[in-house]
Amino acid sequence: MTQQHILQISELTRKVRFILESELNTVWLTGEISNFIAAGSGHWYLSLKDAKSQVKCAMFKGSNRRVRLSTGASPSNGQQVLVRAKVSLYEPRGDFQLIIEHMEDAGTGMLRQQYEQLKNSLNAKGLFDLANKKPLPKHIACVGIVTSPTGAAVKDILSVLKRRNPNIKAIIYPALVQGEYAKGDICHAIETANIRKECDVLIVGRGGGSLEDLWPFNEESVVHAIYQSVLPIISAVGHEIDTTLSDYVADLRAPTPSAAAELVSSDSSELLNQVLMLKQRLIKAHQGKLASLTSKQDYFQHRLSQVHPEQQLQLQQQKADELALRLKQAIKRSMLHIKSEPSQLSQRLLQQSPIKNIQLQQQHISQSEHRIIQAMQNALQHKSESFVHVIEQLQLVSPLATIARGYSVTRNSKNEVVTKVAQLSPDEEISLQLSDGRLSARVI
Repeated sequence: MTQQHILQISELTRKVRFILESELNTVWLTGEISNFIAAGSGHWYLSLKDAKSQVKCAMFKGSNRRVRLSTGASPSNGQQVLVRAKVSLYEPRGDFQLIIEHMEDAGTGMLRQQYEQLKNSLNAKGLFDLANKKPLPKHIACVGIVTSPTGAAVKDILSVLKRRNPNIKAIIYPALVQGEYAKGDICHAIETANIRKECDVLIVGRGGGSLEDLWPFNEESVVHAIYQSVLPIISAVGHEIDTTLSDYVADLRAPTPSAAAELVSSDSSELLNQVLMLKQRLIKAHQGKLASLTSKQDYFQHRLSQVHPEQQLQLQQQKADELALRLKQAIKRSMLHIKSEPSQLSQRLLQQSPIKNIQLQQQHISQSEHRIIQAMQNALQHKSESFVHVIEQLQLVSPLATIARGYSVTRNSKNEVVTKVAQLSPDEEISLQLSDGRLSARVI
């Protein structure tokens, strides 16, 4: 016990749910509705039951919005329905349940279920493979029509054929297209058309109706009759929204009987255009062939003229004239070269003469002398200007300039410049230097 993993309840329900959903996946079943509840969230909760058992179901609002039942949008208790559902488990309570994805009335639903089962079976046998489809003839002269001779479908087909191309012949193979005996009539009509081989293509169809009305075209015997037909068959059953098993097995499907008639009939104006186009293509092909033959004739004539002796002689004479002209031109070029060679040598000698080099050097020396003299003059002028500037600055700070403005320089007996009174003594002789001379004085 200690070595085994003990499951939690939630683990168990999760594992069971996984097994149910992965193994059973989607199922179809029919039953009676009971305990129906339309929740405020938009989801439906109900039970489906038969005489012995019942199962809880849920249908979420994303799926139940598409439900269209005979009693209205919502189902009711006691109603028989056909559902497509996924088997699951509601983990919080551990309840086994179905998640319904599709719901319809049991009567129509059984037919639809039978339709889907037969469709899958026939498809698995390869009856719907595209490789088995026969192409329609390019030029259709006669069309066979398998339908009711009194129905609206045959009138529509004949009206379209008459309007688009009256030259197409139509043969009606009458058959019931609704009811218990319809499948036998349809199969017999298809077999008859193949035996007689009177037409190029067959249109098998009828006007629109309910699933029950169109059911003969879902019968397995009718599907096999269409599959085994040697004649190409166009299925034109119901309206564009209706799809039967005959549509899948036929060589071509038309959305309506009128559309089938348009497929097999070319418009007369279109045929005329095709004839005109073919005529133009024939004319162009003839013109191209004629141009090709003319070109070949010119080519052979040219070849013949080239191998003619007179032509060969003229060719050789032309070559001789060309060689003579080339020889004259070569001699002329050689003489010109010989005449021009002394002049070229003289020119090269002059280019190599030292006289020209000496002249260039003298010119260079003259230019250098001029630049040196110019540089010396500029330097002398700069020095002179600098000297004058220094003299002016020296003159500004010279004591003589100060004396000239009314000042004097006082010296004691030792010829020292007196700057303070304390430097002098009474009766001491001093000298005063003025701008125009010097005088002596005594200190009192």
